[in-house]
Amino acid sequence: MTTTPDPATLTGEYTIDPAHTTIGFTARHAMVTNVKGKFLDFSGTLRLDGSDPSRSTASLDITMDSIDTGSPDRDGHLRSADFFKTDEFPTMTFRSTEAQALGGDDYRITGDLTILGTTKPLTIDLEFNGAAKDPFGNERVGFEGKAEIKRSEWGLTWNAALETGGVLVSDKIKLTFDISAIKQA
Repeated sequence: MTTTPDPATLTGEYTIDPAHTTIGFTARHAMVTNVKGKFLDFSGTLRLDGSDPSRSTASLDITMDSIDTGSPDRDGHLRSADFFKTDEFPTMTFRSTEAQALGGDDYRITGDLTILGTTKPLTIDLEFNGAAKDPFGNERVGFEGKAEIKRSEWGLTWNAALETGGVLVSDKIKLTFDISAIKQA
């Protein structure tokens, strides 16, 4: 059962649970449809301060070879020199620099997102989904988040022109985060 505890009781170190977390993205394809994908291999930590959320932090490391869009050919192209150059840049990272409580269950975390060796600020809007003790005795918290980036700002500029106008892959990428994290003893 999910509960809404006193925020101060949430203070502590948490490890993101990859088995119950999804880090996804959506890109417009051929100007007419959305292609969704996710990363299967990642690790991360949260440091929550329930009394002063501005002191909370987040860290995330994503293995770029773990990209999965449901199409092995597309995934191979995304790993290639046209996109993520995973041989040269195997990891994408996020390190928070600021956290804000926006009221209610809404939060905003800003940090440095590094892709292809380029670091730019990223702001993620988060909703706190609650806290619960699972059947194995783990104290869990859950968050849903979203953000948008322009991939060109990180040097991801490959594209193909369409005969009817427009391009094959949108510059705007929507990021989604469904996070479950376990409190450390």
